[in-house]
Amino acid sequence: MEVIENKRIKEKIYHQELDSGLNIYFMPKEGYVQKHAIFATNYGSNNNYFIPIEEKEPIKVPAGVAHFLEHKLFEEPEVDIFDQFSKLGAYVNAYTNFNQTAYLFSAVDYFYENLELLIKFVQNPYFTDENVEKEKGIIGQEIKMYEDSANWRVYSNCLNGMYINHPVKIDIAGTVESIQGIDKEVLYKCYNTFYNPSNMVLFIVGDLSFDKIIERVEKVERKDFHREVEEITTIYPDEPIGIQNQYLEGHLPTSIPLFCIGIKDRNLNRQGKELVKKDLVTNILLEILFGESSEFYNDLYNKGLIDNSFASYFTGKKDYGHSLILGQSNEPDRVYSKVLKHIKSAKKNKISEDDFQRIKNKNIGGFLMGLNSLDFISNYFVDNYFEKFIFTDVLDILDNVSIKDIETRLIEDIDEEAMVLSVINPIH
Repeated sequence: MEVIENKRIKEKIYHQELDSGLNIYFMPKEGYVQKHAIFATNYGSNNNYFIPIEEKEPIKVPAGVAHFLEHKLFEEPEVDIFDQFSKLGAYVNAYTNFNQTAYLFSAVDYFYENLELLIKFVQNPYFTDENVEKEKGIIGQEIKMYEDSANWRVYSNCLNGMYINHPVKIDIAGTVESIQGIDKEVLYKCYNTFYNPSNMVLFIVGDLSFDKIIERVEKVERKDFHREVEEITTIYPDEPIGIQNQYLEGHLPTSIPLFCIGIKDRNLNRQGKELVKKDLVTNILLEILFGESSEFYNDLYNKGLIDNSFASYFTGKKDYGHSLILGQSNEPDRVYSKVLKHIKSAKKNKISEDDFQRIKNKNIGGFLMGLNSLDFISNYFVDNYFEKFIFTDVLDILDNVSIKDIETRLIEDIDEEAMVLSVINPIH
């Protein structure tokens, strides 16, 4: 057993790798009534072209398989998974994003029984021709629902404008057309590759016993997975530095135009601490430039060009990344022009030391407060784990972020030529 300790934040994480290859991490929180578990695989919607376990040639599967699998794992031949968790007093959920799929529950009582249930249902796929065909109709309706959402469309159109080849431009659920190519053989192929225990992590936080956690997992986990697994190879297409479209426009029933400004990142191939630092630096920079306390925000707000929906954030992994500035406005083109002008002006002038220290301290405070939230801890851990980083070291990285880092990121990587404007206008 390994103990990962950060004395500054007075937190420990216990780690053990089981014979199956599954890594289990446990963060004790004495005195907390609630307990959380999250069982995640390093598999998201971007993993559509890969080399399956025990094979040598890559295969390409339809867009949307990861999300489809998430839906199907909740289906058992004779029992209702949600009902079983509910009877044990637990709340269960799952999500799929571009990079991972996760299954999670929170409970006050019967934690170990719920943990056994979590492991068993995620490791017990049940796919038939009939239930796969039925699911296509359900997910097809979900896709159409998102297509009718102005907030989702303005975002997805922005991704389509920034990216030329990368699968991050494709909807996580796929398309109505792509999911027609999914069958039980495809699902089992993807499941047996990406749901191998060596490609997964189990993270638990709460007032619990690590020995009991290990004992319960080993009691119910499947023993028939292929054990000797190297890192699974996902193949990504070459993605040019440039963008696909600078402007995209759509029309949906909405009372006011929505906009999403995307800035495609060109500083890629970062992992571990380097990737986490880039994420922190960029989000501090965006808050300095566009946050609610900035002169820019208040100027546009007072002029009626934006409202309190205006926000900005950066997201990215090793192979892609983008900053987004979004909100609603009756003059989205004018907001875009002002954002562009503001970025150019910021590059010519120095970042305010006071603004930098204030936003940096706010981020430090936000992280420390987050350590009181089991949701925050669980999601932060899993999101960074597959990038080879343990989240308890975030504070050390934040402490070492300098104003020079912010200015360098702004000047070298916030590229006006990589900006995209996506607008959804009301239907008149």
